[in-house]
Amino acid sequence: MKVPVRVDAHHHLWDTDEREYGWMDGPWADPLRGRFGSAELAAAVPNPGEIATIAVQAVTDTAESAELLAVAADPTTPVVAVVGWVDLTAPDVADRVAELRAGPGGERLVGIRHLVQDEPDPRWLLRPDVGRALAALTRAGIVYDLLVKPAQLAAACRVVREHPEQSFVLDHIGKPDIGAGAGAWEPWAAALHEIAALPNVAVKLSGIVTEADWRAWTVEQVLPYARHALEMFGPERTMFGSDWPVCTLAASYDDVLSLAERTCVGLSAAERDRVFGATARAVYGFRGFDRGGGGGR
Repeated sequence: MKVPVRVDAHHHLWDTDEREYGWMDGPWADPLRGRFGSAELAAAVPNPGEIATIAVQAVTDTAESAELLAVAADPTTPVVAVVGWVDLTAPDVADRVAELRAGPGGERLVGIRHLVQDEPDPRWLLRPDVGRALAALTRAGIVYDLLVKPAQLAAACRVVREHPEQSFVLDHIGKPDIGAGAGAWEPWAAALHEIAALPNVAVKLSGIVTEADWRAWTVEQVLPYARHALEMFGPERTMFGSDWPVCTLAASYDDVLSLAERTCVGLSAAERDRVFGATARAVYGFRGFDRGGGGGR
């Protein structure tokens, strides 16, 4: 089988009939209820045989992470790796990571994420117990995904600076409130510039359309945000992510992919290859997991 040439570095899988997702807290989330599994993902992506994907946790439950790892181990799905969840405030984070790695598909655990955006304390990432957990992730060779809002970017920047040996990925370009209009640009843009100056953090071109008005966003409105992220981090630290199925609140998978392609207009073929595959493979270290074997770009 041909080695996939494209990587979707951020999507979710869930079935709301099987598990509750507390953040789906109103009628706005009705389109997201139901089953969004690997079969539905394969139906949504163009040319599913030529894409590798990373499934990302959506609930604070290690059982979900174990289930995602089992999916990633199934060669019939496009999922090849998982960003899971463990309790970063627990004293035995290393043991919890090891337990996930010991289960089915455990070798495909490439990252850990916590829903920091929902934490009321903007300095949550700076807690001493979280710092100890990040040190444990560093020893385990696990990436940490930063899910933060603009008000939390200062703490994120500090934690990235304080853990120079840890690899970080900033999800959804730091979630600028694009729907708020011109006032969303700053201080987000300056904060993004500051965190991008640190070499141990990459960024995902993901989750952008859902930060705009779901029904009225335009490419012209959101493209400057995506291009600013790409300019700040460069192709070697930027990766595409669909944020499917959350993206479907505002756009189709094809629309999100098209936006990322528009963002990359002007890049060389090698640079586009980084954004749509090579960066994710390098940062998360899953070259050998691509369907069909091998690493390839």
